[in-house]
Amino acid sequence: MDAFLGILRVTLTEGFIYAVLALGVYITYSILDFPDLSVDGTVPLGAVVTGVLILHGVNPWLCCLISFACGALAGSVTGLLNVKLKIRPLLCGILVMTSLISINLLIVKTGTRVEGPNGLTDGVTVANFFTDPTIFSTAPTTLIPKSVQIAGSAFQLRTIVLVLIIALIVKYLLDWYLTTRSGMLLRAAGSNAQYVTMLARNPGVSRIIGLALGNGLAALAGSVIAQQKGSADLQMGTGMVVLGLASVIVGLSIFRKVRFLRPTSKVVLGALVYKACLTIAMTLGLPTELLNFLMAALLTVALVATHALNRKKGGEAL
Repeated sequence: MDAFLGILRVTLTEGFIYAVLALGVYITYSILDFPDLSVDGTVPLGAVVTGVLILHGVNPWLCCLISFACGALAGSVTGLLNVKLKIRPLLCGILVMTSLISINLLIVKTGTRVEGPNGLTDGVTVANFFTDPTIFSTAPTTLIPKSVQIAGSAFQLRTIVLVLIIALIVKYLLDWYLTTRSGMLLRAAGSNAQYVTMLARNPGVSRIIGLALGNGLAALAGSVIAQQKGSADLQMGTGMVVLGLASVIVGLSIFRKVRFLRPTSKVVLGALVYKACLTIAMTLGLPTELLNFLMAALLTVALVATHALNRKKGGEAL
C-alpha cells in the first residue's frame, strides 16, 4: 500500500507540473508545427530566476509571473530569429537553447553572490532556498491541509492540490485564449499560413506569440519545479523537450477517440500517463542513470504507435 501511495504521490505531483510544460509544447509542436528545442533552456531559466528572486526576498507568487515573462521573452527571440532572420526552426531553438546555458549560469552565479566576512564571495551554480517561503508554504496555499492520513500513512495533500489547481488554471486560460481572435489566428498560422495572409494578417506575428506562450509556460513549469524541490540548478532542463513531446503525443494518441475531451485535457492526461510509466519503472528498480534512455524509448514507442494509427486511419478512409 505504501508503494502504491508513493507512486500515486509522485505521479500526481510531478505529472501536473509537467502538464504545464506539456501545454507549452502543445502550442509549439502541435498547433504551430514548430520543432522548438529552446524549451531545454527556458525550463531552467524559470527555475534559476525563481531561485535567485526568492533568495532576495521576492514574493514566490510574483516569481512565477516573472519567470513566465522571462520564458516568453526567450520564446520571442526564437520566433524573431525564424520570422525576421529566416533561420530554420530547428536551428532557432538550438541557438536560443545554447545561449540560455550561459545566461542561466550568469543569473544564478550573479544572484547567489553574498557578502561574507572575507568580502564578496563568488556565486554558486545551484540556488538553494529550502528554508525560504515558496508557493507551497505561503498564503493562500496554507489553507489546504499539508497532509492526510491514508491507510496509516501521511499523504501529501497540499502539494498535489496546488499543482492540480495551477495545471487547471493554465489549461482553461489556454482554452479561452484559443477561442479569441488572436488564438484562432495562431491555430491558422500553424495549419495554413496563406489563409492568415489572405485575412491581411501577418502569420509571423502569430508564430512569435505562440513561441512566447509556449516557452513562457515552460519557464513557469521550471519555476514550480524549483519551488517544489527547494532548489534550482542548471541541469533541470535536460530531457524536457522529450518529456513535453512524449506527454503531448501520448495524450493525443491514447485519448484520440474520446470526443468529449479537449486536446488540452488530453495533453494533461498524457503527462500523467507518461510520468506514471517513468515512476513505476523507477520503483521497479531502474537505475537513475537510465532514466533519460527510458524517456527516449517511451517517446519512440509513442511516435511509432501514432504513425501506425495514422496509417490505419488513412487505410480505412480509402
